[in-house]
Amino acid sequence: MSKKLFVLAGELSGDMHAAGVITELLKARPELKVFGIGGEKLRTLGAELLYDTAQMSIMGFLDVLKHAGFLRRVIRELKEAIRREKPQAAFLVDYPGMNLMMARFFHQLGIPVIYYISPQVWAWKEGRVKAIRRDVDRLLVIFDFEVEFFRRHGINAEFVGHPVIEQLAELSLPSRELFVQRYNLAPDTLLIGLLPGSRKQEIAHILPEMLKAARLLSQNYRVVFLFGRAPHLDEEVYHAWSAYPDLSVINCSAYEVMQYSDLALVTSGTATLESLCFGVPMVVVYRTGWLNYLIGRQLVKLTSISLANIVAKGLGSSERAVPELIQHEASGTEIYQTACTILDDPEKAGTMRRELLAARERLASDSPSHKIAAILQEYL
Repeated sequence: MSKKLFVLAGELSGDMHAAGVITELLKARPELKVFGIGGEKLRTLGAELLYDTAQMSIMGFLDVLKHAGFLRRVIRELKEAIRREKPQAAFLVDYPGMNLMMARFFHQLGIPVIYYISPQVWAWKEGRVKAIRRDVDRLLVIFDFEVEFFRRHGINAEFVGHPVIEQLAELSLPSRELFVQRYNLAPDTLLIGLLPGSRKQEIAHILPEMLKAARLLSQNYRVVFLFGRAPHLDEEVYHAWSAYPDLSVINCSAYEVMQYSDLALVTSGTATLESLCFGVPMVVVYRTGWLNYLIGRQLVKLTSISLANIVAKGLGSSERAVPELIQHEASGTEIYQTACTILDDPEKAGTMRRELLAARERLASDSPSHKIAAILQEYL
């Protein structure tokens, strides 16, 4: 009989990271049945998806409460499918709110749980460590400092490297010179990237302020903006652009933005880590609803919110490699003024670039997807 693997990747990035692993796994086990939650990349590999990641894009305390009925239905249907299919193992990727709940269910059924991309309990909700220790059989982490953190809590975490390094190794982009020529830009044109996030809620709060900053920059610099749209989102999500027809903009992939920008305005999240890998100077911004912010402020115990600073300067460090503007600070005027301090100081921008590229070395791995596929093989 063919083996079965349950996968839960509730976010776009999780779908991408899971797909790399499943691609390697299917080379050894082409008959493997994969089912659960994922996105287009897992679907392309033949996974049977009960729900799509696009349906699971829920963030913030209020949004979770608003969608509580939907989430209960998802969990109920997942449990029914798991009892019916009886998978040999569960592969849970990031998305801790739901994945830790499902890990408990799998543990009660005696089905091994392999958790990839650990919940960031070193940042908040440290109480989740108890659930991880109880319900997770193999914890695969993507930051080297996480190994020591979990060891102190009695968990043998395994550092497998960060998947973004693996993805970037496969990336092939033309030179900046060719990019400039393609769009007939003057050689001295400043290229400033705008990366407002990949979730509707983020974009609604952050993009309007980024665009206010962009207008101010356009009035004082010879600039073209490189805009990174999330490919899974509808055009209406970006309606804020309609008020800025005067801006010179090129729509790009996120990686093109990172590759070619002299400076990037980046929403806090995975994109700051990816930007770090390109060594692009950046201003990190984040805004959310005020109630979400006030609740989060009580729970998050980090001095920096961006992964770029956490990796570059260390967990708990008050020093920052890149500036962060959070909530009321993330206004169009503040973003503009902070951007100017980098654009007007080549030495500062150069130092930032060197620090980010040096930090990239801490993420290195020969092939996390291959490593994780081999681990899953043990349980299949």
